[in-house]
Amino acid sequence: MIEVKNITKSFDGRTILHDVSAKFYTGKTNLIIGQSGSGKTVLMKSMIGLVRPEQGEILYDGRDLLDMTSKQVKDLRKEIGMLFQGSALFDSETVLGNVMFPLTMFTGMGRGEMLDRARFCLERVNLQGAESKYPSEISGGMQKRVAIARAIALNPKYLFCDEPNSGLDPKTSILIDELLHDITHEYNITTIINTHDMNSVLGIGENIVFINKGHREWVGDKNKIFTTSNEALNEFVFATRLFQEVKDYIIEHGQPND
Repeated sequence: MIEVKNITKSFDGRTILHDVSAKFYTGKTNLIIGQSGSGKTVLMKSMIGLVRPEQGEILYDGRDLLDMTSKQVKDLRKEIGMLFQGSALFDSETVLGNVMFPLTMFTGMGRGEMLDRARFCLERVNLQGAESKYPSEISGGMQKRVAIARAIALNPKYLFCDEPNSGLDPKTSILIDELLHDITHEYNITTIINTHDMNSVLGIGENIVFINKGHREWVGDKNKIFTTSNEALNEFVFATRLFQEVKDYIIEHGQPND
């Protein structure tokens, strides 16, 4: 489990996070949602150590990230997998080479062992036979699955995903959501997903943290989100859901005539 306690973060005198506390549970898909500029990205960056809050605690199973030495932080990062918004694959490396990269950087495995692990991870995301291709030769959805395979190569305890469905069509987005959900449960990972995709919220939102104007305003799951009395959350949910439904309609039927 990861727990943040009373996190406050400011930039240039402007407070982005106001005394935010939340829990992210092991074996669940934990979603951070909110409008653009709400502070959810700063919260995730704080949790992985890319920015340092002025106050608060960030506890990885009781270990406070903000009190760790540089060596302890380096050791902790070996337990963390990252799925970036744009996949962030190396264009000059094959699919297999991309998945092997963290193994070469952070383990003492021999080449044969690394190959076995990378191929296992590619098989887990249903990419058998694609290992010799380059990122430019595969679809956006396949690139995202390669990025997931790379993120789980080190068998992480914690998995952070930044807008994993960005740029994907609705059908592929659902496949990515289901894959992240299945991997989380199969390997008992603490998975944190930063998203504004309401389809993801309704599909895999087992623990949802809503951030609004830098404040944690609501916590619950996908079954409770439509019964909340929080006005800001209702506005966010129904506005984004309506937008997605309109977008899906246009994709399927084309732009309606004036």
